[in-house]
Amino acid sequence: MKKDSIKGFVFDMDGVLLDTESICDRTWELAAKDFGIERDDAMRIISLCRGTNKKTSREIILRELGEDFDVDSYMKKTSDYFKIISENEGIALMPYVKECLAYLEKKGYRLALASSTRKVVVESQLTRAGLIEYFDYRMTGDMVKNSKPDPEIYLSAVKLLGLKPEECVGIEDSLNGLRSAHGAGLVTVMVPDRAPANEETAKVTDYLCQSLKDVMDIF
Repeated sequence: MKKDSIKGFVFDMDGVLLDTESICDRTWELAAKDFGIERDDAMRIISLCRGTNKKTSREIILRELGEDFDVDSYMKKTSDYFKIISENEGIALMPYVKECLAYLEKKGYRLALASSTRKVVVESQLTRAGLIEYFDYRMTGDMVKNSKPDPEIYLSAVKLLGLKPEECVGIEDSLNGLRSAHGAGLVTVMVPDRAPANEETAKVTDYLCQSLKDVMDIF
């Protein structure tokens, strides 16, 4: 990969730009207690759901806990807890987010978002975080038919940028997200958050960074 061939960057949101994953873990712990689910089981299942949209997460929960599980009530409970925590405490930025986005923008790269979260939530959270102006194009989980790890959302984001996949870098924190970006043909960067890098992520990761500061050093 020649760095001078890169023209755009496509970012995941949760766990890359915003520290939402730590809040999600807390909401799953609280909801699991309400529903009599062992904490270890809840954390195992949420790890399978990272990077996917609501529909796919629902399918994973039913697969893991059984078709009779009241998944809709459970997911509503986690959403209720998320709202309470985020409103009371706010949602922190991940390290070096604004510095990295400003750096890439100054360098002339085109920026897009590829988040599995719903559009209304994405736009609200990015606006409150002061990040929305960096992204001319935003693809969200309710704008695509197939969730990550399917490459559809990254292919759609790249198309909006008017670029080729090989001209873009996809920045992710989850295995599902990395598989999506890699499958679409982007150069992939992993910035681990709740899930560590491992043999599986290595198969679909071109650059492993400890934070977004490393992205500035590379590009």
